[in-house]
Amino acid sequence: MGSHARQGVKDAQIAVIPDPLRSNFVEGVSPSMRSVEAVMLEVAQSEVPVLLLAERGAGKKATARRVHELSRRAGRSFRVVSCSSLIANELADSQGEIEVLGGGTVFLEELAELSLEAQAWLLGVLTRGSANGGPSSGQARLICGSARDLEAEVRAGNLREDLYYRVSGVCLRLPPLRQRREDIPILTDYFLRKYGRDFQRTVPALSEETHRLFQEYSWPGNLRELENAAKAIVALGDETVAMGGLRAMLLRSDHGGNGGRISLKQASRAASREAEKEMILRALTRTRWNRRRAAQELQISYKALLYKLKQMGCSEYEAS
Repeated sequence: MGSHARQGVKDAQIAVIPDPLRSNFVEGVSPSMRSVEAVMLEVAQSEVPVLLLAERGAGKKATARRVHELSRRAGRSFRVVSCSSLIANELADSQGEIEVLGGGTVFLEELAELSLEAQAWLLGVLTRGSANGGPSSGQARLICGSARDLEAEVRAGNLREDLYYRVSGVCLRLPPLRQRREDIPILTDYFLRKYGRDFQRTVPALSEETHRLFQEYSWPGNLRELENAAKAIVALGDETVAMGGLRAMLLRSDHGGNGGRISLKQASRAASREAEKEMILRALTRTRWNRRRAAQELQISYKALLYKLKQMGCSEYEAS
């Protein structure tokens, strides 16, 4: 292999981001997820291409890793490739082609963001692999994911039709969290325990009101948003603080406060502001209201802390 080709392999390896953590995949009890999991068990034992379609945050990467863990390649690497950063001319120069990605499984994240040049390269690799009888032990198995309507992307000329049919041997549509509400308690418990271990904190027992709120919320950010909510509760060590803003605004909307309903996005932002306020006040208390030390602890600039104090109504602390 020439020096230019070796450089291509090196660059390609940089484009692939190893993901050492195990998946956050949690088996569900909802009918929609049980049917998905049944298909996952079947496709995991084959080398058929898998295409995962779902809204952002709905668990495509975790599902791809779960397929890998159930497959014969489970002992090999699982890697995530961001299609927006995959550069075709660097990969095309490598003699190893798909072998530079290893013999495990590669998850191509957001296929619709792959450039047309990179699409041509990938199609060539897949076509040659098929001509040789399918992926060899030295070739990676590809699983692709997308939050976009790929058929619409094909019609718009943004995605090659031949590549689309090549990677969609089995197409799995993952339901958004709002369509699998039976799984919310299981997922909430999983994320609380996960961050309890990570932060070495006691896993909190959520109130009935918070469980109800979690069930009624539409979760536009899907599993990722639920995970962040659980993480905040564990990190703050206070469910009341973490959920205060969101709970208050939902209660106001239930009673028609201000003459109309409040969007869940507004409520989520209010919860975030409430949690941020509590974190700032706790940092100031720990540092005996030494604002510069508190800013360092919070990993924000001193100026940013003063601005936030002003927003919080602590005007006496806004000046240096």
